[in-house]
Amino acid sequence: MEINGLLCHDRITEKLTPELSFDESADFSEWKEKIRGKLIELLGLDTISENAVNDPRMEIFEEEQMEGYRQIRFEFESEVGSVVPVYILIPDRLEGKAPVVITLQGHNKMGFRSSIGDPGPDTEDYDTGRGTFAIQAVKKGYVAVAIEQRGMGERRAMNTLIRRVSIRPESGSCYWEAMTAQMLGRTLIGERVWDISRTIDLLSAFPECDTDRIVITGNSGGGTASYYAACIDERIKICAPSCTFCPYPESVLRFYHCTCNYIPNAYRWFDMQDLSCLIAPRRLAIVSGKYDTCFPIKGVKRGFETVKRIYEKAGAADLCSLTVNEHQHWWCEDTMWRVISEELEKLG
Repeated sequence: MEINGLLCHDRITEKLTPELSFDESADFSEWKEKIRGKLIELLGLDTISENAVNDPRMEIFEEEQMEGYRQIRFEFESEVGSVVPVYILIPDRLEGKAPVVITLQGHNKMGFRSSIGDPGPDTEDYDTGRGTFAIQAVKKGYVAVAIEQRGMGERRAMNTLIRRVSIRPESGSCYWEAMTAQMLGRTLIGERVWDISRTIDLLSAFPECDTDRIVITGNSGGGTASYYAACIDERIKICAPSCTFCPYPESVLRFYHCTCNYIPNAYRWFDMQDLSCLIAPRRLAIVSGKYDTCFPIKGVKRGFETVKRIYEKAGAADLCSLTVNEHQHWWCEDTMWRVISEELEKLG
């Protein structure tokens, strides 16, 4: 008799077929609505909306002229008690409006400051090139939006004498926030999706933003938030997640991941690739690392086969893509901006 603390869950995962798995013979529109309703329920978005600030007001705290762009910091309250800090970077000498690229960081203690190249006091081991998503975007001529996600950077819970809030405070772990959210009938990833949508609500205040061409991208945890946000918010026209997409059995049900990746009961209903129906027929450009040990490429390719079938069913076979780079769990600047540029060009 084998004693193995993982074996029970592994056996259940192997036998389980999610109830709302993609079925070629099912009515596509009806299935899509069921998936959407279940995702909203499991993310806790209905519960989150009960605490919403009905008329969130933006307050601008900083405006600075940088080399080739303006950098503005604004804040607003997306829920009662939840302030969202945002940086928006606007290129100089724009002719009309520019596409908006929402850039989301993965787990790190610097949070969205990484994206603008200003880690503050957290300069140790900071890679000023690889992590500057918003600067990369604005230098391409896009309006860049960097959102501080809950549990990261300025919004991570801080240790005190009586609240041990993080098992890995040095890495930006959001364990405390994720677990308390679940106790309250919501999820941390649902809260992040909510904040992204509320930020989009405010973008029309900036005349430079082309809100008909909104792109969302990010790496790792930022890619995860990008994917789920695009599933929920149809104003996002291009979703380009990096080092994120993979069926649950090969990723979050197989290897240790931060608790913000987990949605209670999710795999009883759907797998990650099934959710692509909520993005279709909008553009989905998945980027993955060939040697990524968090989201293994074998699983990525298996999941993408289902994505292709879903997009074919949606009449959008040429609007999904998978790009594999020769790296591990890594944001590859050249690859990402080539993919995003190509998708924007196709969008028109």
